[in-house]
Amino acid sequence: MRVNLKQTYTLFFLIGVFFIPFNSYQGVSFLGEYRKDGAILFFLISFLFFFIDVGFKNKIMLPVKNVFIQFLILFVVWLFFSTLLNSPSVIENYMKQTSGISRFIRQLVALSLALILCITAYNIFRNFSPKKIFLKLRKAFLYSFYFVIIYSFFEILIVVFNVYSLKSVFLLFDYFPFTETSFDFKFGRISSVSYEPPFLAIYLITIAAWMFSYILTSKRKLKYLPSLFVFILTFFSGSRTALIVILLQFLVFIWIAFFSYKKFNKIIQNFLILSFTLLLLVFVFKGEKIVDVIEDKIETLNFKKNLGKSISNRSRFGIQYTSLLIFAENPFFGVGFGQQGFHAKDKYPEWVTKNNYEFDLFYLNENDTSFPPGFNIYTRLLAETGAVGILIFLLLLFFIFYQCHKLIKIKEGFDKIIPIVLLISFIGFSVNWLQFDSFRVYGFWICLALLIQQTQKKSIKNG
Repeated sequence: MRVNLKQTYTLFFLIGVFFIPFNSYQGVSFLGEYRKDGAILFFLISFLFFFIDVGFKNKIMLPVKNVFIQFLILFVVWLFFSTLLNSPSVIENYMKQTSGISRFIRQLVALSLALILCITAYNIFRNFSPKKIFLKLRKAFLYSFYFVIIYSFFEILIVVFNVYSLKSVFLLFDYFPFTETSFDFKFGRISSVSYEPPFLAIYLITIAAWMFSYILTSKRKLKYLPSLFVFILTFFSGSRTALIVILLQFLVFIWIAFFSYKKFNKIIQNFLILSFTLLLLVFVFKGEKIVDVIEDKIETLNFKKNLGKSISNRSRFGIQYTSLLIFAENPFFGVGFGQQGFHAKDKYPEWVTKNNYEFDLFYLNENDTSFPPGFNIYTRLLAETGAVGILIFLLLLFFIFYQCHKLIKIKEGFDKIIPIVLLISFIGFSVNWLQFDSFRVYGFWICLALLIQQTQKKSIKNG
């Protein structure tokens, strides 16, 4: 019975990994900010079977002596403490038909779901050798990416290259779970099976290192294609953040691999030759159109110009700036977990809200019940948890990077690949959090669980 339960919750977990990018359907409303995510349903089913399995054993494996678990516990304790210290204002807070207490509970539930994912993942991973679970995860990511590539191929042809005859075929994707097709003809950006291009960008950042790893581990001639398609889809997503982050991830990957693998020079040479050849072929058949697209993408990277003319950029940086104003008034304890939006509504500078339809229609519209995003996890934590909260979180990230670096130095052969992938992934998550304020980053918690398993395996081996 227990063996069957293990197989069952492992299977549902891997299915959840496959469905991480799928969030373009209407969703399940009671799941809050997770409502559109197909993956969370399978992760929760996996946790349910895992919980039943735990009931037979009368115990749950939680390595409380692990430094990452200790920092997570300390972080959660501080969230409660800082909110308790701000209880008078939390009780009075009310905005968008939501009270401060309700907002705190909702955000705590959202974080709890992420922690549940991490705990479930760790308990699954510890049933396998590091190499075996790494290969299982990478295969799940790859199969998911296959589907994303096929979907995106049709979307690019229709949206970017105006091959409208494919519309009827493309609409067949509506029959796939958690998927509703749509077109962005206005901006010419793709979102694939995700709700919006930014969520496709998060997915590409999540899988980038796993796809890069094929360059080092696979003996097939097609081993370069997953990495190449990561860049192609990033380009057509139109996400400036993803373009910068994934390029950074790839450069770090090249740097580490260069000093870790003697044959890497030839490997990267072949990858660049393949990339250049494919780009040349594309230019031959669609040269003029490609030039126009590239010019548009380069224009979007003009940060100063876009900040002035882009409403969304003005909103994003205005909200981040306002979070810093809240932190300046509450430097030690913050205003309480989940409370940033209540305190920001009267502090937004005029240059942010003036002639800004996003504030009129969404962020300051009491009839719209969705809360304005913080757009940056670091400025949000500064505002909500103060200097202590952000310090705990940054120390957690520091020890994550330190441990990955340490494992890369001591591991040999294939075992070195795992910490390399983890390090590059964590770099992507950390940089992307400069534009994203939610803990709903599945890849981070899965990678953290794998890192915990790696450190536990090491301690057991050394013990």
